[in-house]
Amino acid sequence: MELFELKTNIRETRGKNAARVIRNEGRVPAVVYGDNMDAVAVDVLVADVEEAFKQSETIQVVVNLKVGDAEPKVAIIKDVQTDPTRGEFRHVDFQVVALDKKIKAVAPVETVGKAAGLEMGGILQVIRRQLDVLCLPLSIPTSIKVDVTDLKIGKSIHVDEIKVDGIEIPHNVNFTVVTVVPPKGVTLGEEEEGEEGEEEA
Repeated sequence: MELFELKTNIRETRGKNAARVIRNEGRVPAVVYGDNMDAVAVDVLVADVEEAFKQSETIQVVVNLKVGDAEPKVAIIKDVQTDPTRGEFRHVDFQVVALDKKIKAVAPVETVGKAAGLEMGGILQVIRRQLDVLCLPLSIPTSIKVDVTDLKIGKSIHVDEIKVDGIEIPHNVNFTVVTVVPPKGVTLGEEEEGEEGEEEA
């Protein structure tokens, strides 16, 4: 995975007035923190943050973060605060991570194949469009692929059934991820009777 490099400046001043000056210069206040390091107040070009999101192949953005004159370190964009009306960046949190330590991230669910239930008029519903994952920073999946080929009407795929090499999907409840429901206006019982009638014919 090739990482986008973000260069930051160490902030010497704090407060609302200082933050306003930074934003007027096309930059955004930020903080960098991680294990075994003190938090550092920095600022970064808004255009660079936007480019990092644009180039990222994963929902969880991982970057090479350069703080001042120090050597770049791998970090994730942990949180972004935006203006609720204008959508502009207000603050960014960067978390420095170890390459050999698993982190919590998020990956979108991607269905693979055509569900068998669709041939009978069923409707495929993705209940969970994203899943939490535990993995190494450079192994965050672009998506969690779920094969729905054998999924019939009334059947579901639960999180316990989804396995990805090197990736953990933490959960306390075996929740539904994908299901096929009957056509609108048809109950499951009616659909099953229809299938039986076709088989007898």
